[in-house]
Amino acid sequence: MTKRDAVFPAGRHDLYKSHAYSAAIRSGDLLFVSGQVGSRRDGSPEPDFEAQVRLAFANLEATLKAGGCGLDDIVDVTTFHTDPENQFATIMTVKSEIFPEEPYPNWTAIGVNWLAGFDFEIKVTARIPG
Repeated sequence: MTKRDAVFPAGRHDLYKSHAYSAAIRSGDLLFVSGQVGSRRDGSPEPDFEAQVRLAFANLEATLKAGGCGLDDIVDVTTFHTDPENQFATIMTVKSEIFPEEPYPNWTAIGVNWLAGFDFEIKVTARIPG
């Protein structure tokens, strides 16, 4: 079995190390990105919700870039929300800026009761351009 082909964005923050996971794993022409949260460089949560969502997308974009992808290469999105009913409008505002036109990637939104101190998480699968 070959070793995992782990991908980390530049300036890797302490969250990956403290929770023992890779930002993404490259497998063939796919990039499987771990859940990205609105963490600061030291791994702590951004307290403002909208800023946390924007930072999660920025962390996602940095991880995609490190794996040779961009936002347009995303084929599947799963988001996790601690309070979906009250957070949805903010998330949709940011999401519509990130994905402004069709075709949109697949998207599954899941309500959860815990995200290790965060309120929003996004994980994706992207196709690596060839």
